Amino acid sequence: MRIALIHALRHSPGPIAAAFAELWPEPMLMNLLDDSLSADLAREGKLTPAMTARFLALGDYAVGTGAAAILFTCSAFGPCIDAVKQAHPDIPVLKPNEAMIEEAMTLGGSIGLMATFAPTLASMPAEFPADASLRTALIDGALAALDAGDGARHDALAVQAARALTDCDVIALAQFSLARAAEPIGRATGRPVLTTPQSAVRKLRYLLA
Repeated sequence: MRIALIHALRHSPGPIAAAFAELWPEPMLMNLLDDSLSADLAREGKLTPAMTARFLALGDYAVGTGAAAILFTCSAFGPCIDAVKQAHPDIPVLKPNEAMIEEAMTLGGSIGLMATFAPTLASMPAEFPADASLRTALIDGALAALDAGDGARHDALAVQAARALTDCDVIALAQFSLARAAEPIGRATGRPVLTTPQSAVRKLRYLLA
């Protein structure tokens, strides 16, 4: 079984590969990366029809290879992914966040949503149910640290921001690249920590296995 993984950040393939290796190693994974998408979104400040067209092209390519499902790992592009869902209704097409959101809602209480990429916190809260109690936190400087190859600083900044996020019952890490900091965040806060890669793999396995 082939599962297509479509990325807009170069840090995303590693965390999702690790989640599949741990939770469901059997599928064949296909990685498609266009890291200019995140750069273009940061420059434009909004999603554009051209970005949606690029997502549709990536989705068409994945389906053309025989993919049984598509998982997007770029959390700031929800409407673009919705267009791919509509174009390919016969296979699971998952947003990076939807499985984690479902799991967070089942835990109840308030949810601390953390991200290192500012557009994620502009688009992702609308994906939660209307009755969700959300607290959001942007981890300033963490993505730049990761881009520079300083994973230790990225993780330290994530832990620092999580400690400051005191008014929540569960922490949800909005980006695949943030999953690497889940364990230290859990130790530092004593709260449940959900990651997008592990939640997504659990949902895909349920849908396809």
